[in-house]
Amino acid sequence: MWTKSHSIVTKEITREQIWKLFSDVNNWHIWDDGIEFAKLEGKFEKGNFFILRPKGGPNVKVELLETVENKMFLDVTKFPLAKMYDEHTFEETSEGLKITNTITVTGILGFLWRKLVAQNIVDNLPKDMQQQIKSAKNL
Repeated sequence: MWTKSHSIVTKEITREQIWKLFSDVNNWHIWDDGIEFAKLEGKFEKGNFFILRPKGGPNVKVELLETVENKMFLDVTKFPLAKMYDEHTFEETSEGLKITNTITVTGILGFLWRKLVAQNIVDNLPKDMQQQIKSAKNL
């Protein structure tokens, strides 16, 4: 198993704003330069799934494993002989809103999917989280 996390603390947005940004999956392409589109039918809730197409990549099915409004969500992407979990948490602190994104890869071919997909996601987390904050400010 391989796990990497990145956190940022901000006073620029509320957890309600960041939740609104993430739960509106069909508009992720507006603020996420790394995807062509994301499509969710139905509600942003446990058991549902969405289709995401990374720029230059194939469509990927992502399942929502857990959603707690304004607090966190966890999703999983299944690859051949591996799974990638993506957890987002939003925590109020005395310094501001702490946003944490944790990527975990498991499975026999986890090492391969880490190199092909997960490492790039982790490498871009600092920049991506700044963009998320900037976009959430307008909500």
